[in-house]
Amino acid sequence: MIEINQMSRKTQLNIIKGHLESRYRKLIEKSASYRIIDEMESDNAAFKAMKIKEKLNRVDYLNHDVLIR
Repeated sequence: MIEINQMSRKTQLNIIKGHLESRYRKLIEKSASYRIIDEMESDNAAFKAMKIKEKLNRVDYLNHDVLIR
């Protein structure tokens, strides 16, 4: 396996982006499925998803910056 230090910045960002997108989708699904059953759990999942979406936006910005250079 390739070490993180040897990977290109673009590859690192794509790995991070994939992981964050996976977590984001799971939390959105959890939020939707708990909406009627447990409102607090649904709100917590939605809040966590919102925080992950902010991280995804930062990764997209950095990825765009890497492509420009």
